[in-house]
This record gives sequence, C-alpha cells and structure tokens, in this order.
Amino acid sequence: MNQIIYLFIIIITIEKNIYQIFYELISRKYSMNFKGIRWRCIMKKIEKLMLYIALIFIEFTAIPEILFAQNPLIIPDALTVIHNRKSVRKYLNKPMNNEQLEILLRAGMAAPTAGDKRPWVFIVITDQAMLDSLSLASRGTSMISSAAAAIAVCGDTRIGFKSEVWVQDCSAASENILLAAEAIGLGAVWTGIYLNEEPTKYVKKMLGLPLEVYPLNIISIGYPTGEEKPKNKWNTTKIHWEKW
Repeated sequence: MNQIIYLFIIIITIEKNIYQIFYELISRKYSMNFKGIRWRCIMKKIEKLMLYIALIFIEFTAIPEILFAQNPLIIPDALTVIHNRKSVRKYLNKPMNNEQLEILLRAGMAAPTAGDKRPWVFIVITDQAMLDSLSLASRGTSMISSAAAAIAVCGDTRIGFKSEVWVQDCSAASENILLAAEAIGLGAVWTGIYLNEEPTKYVKKMLGLPLEVYPLNIISIGYPTGEEKPKNKWNTTKIHWEKW
C-alpha cells in the first residue's frame, strides 16, 4: 500500500510540473514577451518531469508484484511461473495454512502418470520437531528446519507397473508442487532422497513408511526472503533438431 501511495504522489507531482511549464509558456505567449521566458527554469522542470516519469515507469513495473504479494489469488500466467521458479532455501518466519498446502497437493495430483496408476503418496509435515529431524537426513536437507512446511513425495510400489516408473510419476508431481508454490507466492526446493541409501532409510524410519513405499524427495516450503533469484538457463547448444 505504501508503494501505491508513493506512486500517487509522483503522479500529482508530474501534473504540477506540467502545469507550471505550460503556464510559463502560455503567459509569455499572450504577453508577446518571449524574451522574458525563463528557459533555464523550464529546462529544470522538464528534467524533473523526465525523472518523475522514469520513477513512475519503475513503479508501474513493480505494481503486479506488489498486488500479487497483497493478494495471492492473483496468479501469474503459466509461463511466468515456470521462468520465475527457483530453488528457495531461505524463508521468513511465517506459518502456512492448510488451504495453501491443499493447493500444492492438488497441483501434485494433477501431474501426468503412466497408465493413470497414480502411485504417489504425499506426507505433509508442519510439526517443528519433525521438520528439525528431517533436516538431518542429509547435507542437502538442512533448510527444512527453517521451513514452514515440507512435503515428502513418496512412491507406493504396490501401485502401478512393476518397475520404477513411479519415480517418473512422482517427479512430475514434484515439479507441479514446485510450480504451484511459485504461483501462490511461496518458495520451495526439491531435496533428493531416493538415490541415497542412508537418507532413504532415515526418512522411511522417521515417517514410518511401509516397506513398499519409498521417499523420492522432501520438498521444503515457506515464504521466501527474496534473496534467491531465478536463473536464465536457456542454452541453444543443448538443442538438436530432427536428430543429434
């Protein structure tokens, strides 16, 4: 709201400067005394005017971000979300609510899945003691202790094909969760578990997972501090047309 008030003040100041410039020119025009026009004064006002226009341009580019922060129901378009997504490991000390978590879970369950088997299972963690314990799973999970919540994306090997296709299904679900978090103003990071034997055993024990259920990852979630920024990963050398 402070930014919007500031923007309003800039607009009023611009109108005032325009009025003063035109008053100076018009008053001289009707008096037929053009030699008396204070050109230096007018140029200074024009310089101020250009500065204010630049400021208002900067503010207008920030307005969508301001409004989005104030109203998380304003969701950016899909491509903006995709390109703004980043791994967020630093969070504000601010709790999440169940509605936000449900949005993320619904996004996860909207992912593609081989044969429509949906072998995914999601363990939602908000208890601080459990978050602290899970942060000890590996060197890459330390940020979980400062997160508002975490979601362990697991695969139930009793469901679906008799192979590790569940890894692909749960990976697609995980990416959906990461994008949904970005879309509603949260920050998240995927911490890998499954490919590491010791972290897998540790997480299975901590979460009480059945023998046939494996943790693919733990997604750490919270309100971002704003320190982490998206990266431009576009690289044409990674692209081949028709064949290698």
